[in-house]
Amino acid sequence: MRNKVLEIWPEINWIKDEELKSKVIDCWVYAIENSILSVEDLNTIPFSLLIKDCTITFMNHKRTCVQLAYDIAIRMKQNFGEAININFDYLIAGAILIDVGKLLEYEMKDGKLSTSFAGKLVRHPFSGLAIADRFGLPAEVQHIIGTHSKEGDLGLRTVESIIVHHADFVSFDPFKA
Repeated sequence: MRNKVLEIWPEINWIKDEELKSKVIDCWVYAIENSILSVEDLNTIPFSLLIKDCTITFMNHKRTCVQLAYDIAIRMKQNFGEAININFDYLIAGAILIDVGKLLEYEMKDGKLSTSFAGKLVRHPFSGLAIADRFGLPAEVQHIIGTHSKEGDLGLRTVESIIVHHADFVSFDPFKA
């Protein structure tokens, strides 16, 4: 399963810290093994059940979000230099994990993918944070997961969380219309 995770997430190899990289893989393996979805499903299901007739796949959206976050962080470092501190390993790990909890939200109802009752009560920022905590990811990465969506609007966001939050919505909002 670890090899399958690396196949769908080549961006995991951007993480330099080998222990952190291994923990990110562990989170995805756990989520897949506890989901009704297979690895293959992630390349075919829509990235959001909130968008009617969504043709963008889960993995297409997720990988785009990670790539955008990385590109934004690179540009910020180039332009702001020492005035801004960005932990790229945390940024990448967090961006890869922000929707890992979604795998636990889904159910099949009448042959159709939907959000379960439990998934509506405990949305993916919370379940994803719980998965990350289970595998001992640093608080900084857990913070990105927990604050990437609307749940983070009332609290402090780190620089990495701000970047991931905006990368996620830049690759989500255009498809809502």
